[in-house]
Amino acid sequence: MSGISRRNFIQITGGAAAVSTMGFSNILLAGKSAGHVVIIGGGVGGATAAHYIKRADPAVQVTIIEPNANYFTCFMSNEVISGERPLDSIKFGYKNLESMGIKVVQDLASNIDAKKKHVVTRKNGNIAYDRCIVSPGVDFKWEMIEGYSAGIAATKIPHAWKAGPQTALLHKQLQAMKDGGTVIIAPPPNPFRCPPGPYERACQIAHYLKNNKPKSKILILDAKDKFSKQGLFMQGWKKHYGYGTDNSLIEWVKGAEGGIIEGVDAKTNTVIGSVDEYKADVINVIPAQKAGKIAFNAGLVNDKGWCPVDQKTFESTKHKDVYVIGDSSVASPMPKSGYAANSEAKVCAAAVVASLHGKPAAHPTLVNTCYSLITPDDGISVAMVYNFDGKKIQKVKGSGGLTPMDSSEAMRKREARYAHSWFNNIT
Repeated sequence: MSGISRRNFIQITGGAAAVSTMGFSNILLAGKSAGHVVIIGGGVGGATAAHYIKRADPAVQVTIIEPNANYFTCFMSNEVISGERPLDSIKFGYKNLESMGIKVVQDLASNIDAKKKHVVTRKNGNIAYDRCIVSPGVDFKWEMIEGYSAGIAATKIPHAWKAGPQTALLHKQLQAMKDGGTVIIAPPPNPFRCPPGPYERACQIAHYLKNNKPKSKILILDAKDKFSKQGLFMQGWKKHYGYGTDNSLIEWVKGAEGGIIEGVDAKTNTVIGSVDEYKADVINVIPAQKAGKIAFNAGLVNDKGWCPVDQKTFESTKHKDVYVIGDSSVASPMPKSGYAANSEAKVCAAAVVASLHGKPAAHPTLVNTCYSLITPDDGISVAMVYNFDGKKIQKVKGSGGLTPMDSSEAMRKREARYAHSWFNNIT
């Protein structure tokens, strides 16, 4: 962890301008005691919300409840799988947040009593709050894939969609695989965390195989018939990995043509698809997703397994004074991404501090960008700006866009640099 302990978990870029944009200008440094905010989850959303609340009003008591001592970012974890960066480079602690006066309780939050306004924890009893922000990330629908479970994922067929030990396991499996082996990647149905992520993962693994095990192959068995940045990815696959030829490193099977998987056999390394069965040397199954467990326990979810919110403030529509941000929230048309979680957290933090001071929430503007690396020097991105139209979040017409098809090598190198620069700025 060279230098990691000295790095901010979430560095804030843009200074006062960013604070004003998110609605803090009228409450910044209010200096009046305004209660206790308890944040469940210390990932991107939770850590960003804590930072901004404390920055807006240092008198507000802020507590993060997080079961893990360290957080591993999912963004850039695909580079760990391919060996382009070490696992420790995506590992972060909470010392810098604690140095701001934010209390970090290493414990599991098991429920929320919205009437009594306290969070139930495993080891620290009940923790009272004035406002509660829930940022639990995603959980998985194991039951949709026969033979798959949390235990199988941890030991044999990793999803690696929560970064950390499974990221390292998938990397080790690729290293141990013989040249000429087959890697299966099975992306989930929508909606899920990081829509371009499985296809960037295919690129990263293909880059590793091309340079180390060129007789090998990646088979993508997709639950969907189309995916984020598909044209750009496929163009990159053709350019770098022979896609569409007899010697392609990557084959993609869409859902309508047999890509949907129904089960796995961990003993024989077999994937059971809707049409065929496939044997592989390395299998990476990414299950269908839902809101994190605490959201279900606390009654924050709808019938689709996600958390409906007032999209102006991210306050839950199920419980007053409880807010949900990040992947678990219903923030469509925003995707479920680290960038989006960061943006949502700033809006939510501003709304929470305003609420504690008896002031209305500001009109929010939100941003998302998703970078993907086809090779270490070939980057692509999709970006969008959003606003709140009085009822829900909407895309701002004419904003954002995609990396142009057939863009120059220089532009692609810049995109790759921007991806790494964004990672360095947000961590």
